[in-house]
Amino acid sequence: MKTISFTTEINASAEKVWEALWNEESYKTWTKHFVEGSHYHSDWQLGGRTLFLGPDGNGMYATISKLNKPYEVDFLHKGEIWDGVEKESVAQGAYEKYLLTETGNTTLLTVYVDVDPVYEDHMLEGFTKGLDEVKQMAERNSR
Repeated sequence: MKTISFTTEINASAEKVWEALWNEESYKTWTKHFVEGSHYHSDWQLGGRTLFLGPDGNGMYATISKLNKPYEVDFLHKGEIWDGVEKESVAQGAYEKYLLTETGNTTLLTVYVDVDPVYEDHMLEGFTKGLDEVKQMAERNSR
C-alpha cells in the first residue's frame, strides 16, 4: 500500500465542506469521478459500519476509527462486497482520512488515502476531479 494525499483550500466553513462531502446527494456528485452511481451507507458511529458501493451494490466495507464532525473522519477499510458477499481484500487495513482545518472564512480539506499502486492513477484522477466538485458545491452553498 501507498499513501497518497490531496489538499484543497475552500472558501467555506468546515460545516459547508462536510455537507458537500457527506450529504447523500452531493456525495453521488463528487464520487461519480470514481464510478458513476457511487453511494454510501453509514451509521456514523465509531467502530460502526460504512459501505461504499457502486450502482451494482458491489464495493467496500469499512469502519469509522476516528470521528470529530465536521473536522475529521477516518475510515478503516475492512474488505470488499461482491454479489452481496463480504470478503477480505488487498485494501483490508487501508485508511481513508478526511481532515478539515478551518481558518477564518476558509477551510483546508486534506484527504489521505492508502492505495494499491495498481489503482493509484484511478484514485488520483477521481480525487482530483471529485474534490474540485466538493469545492464548487461548498463555495456555492456559502454564498
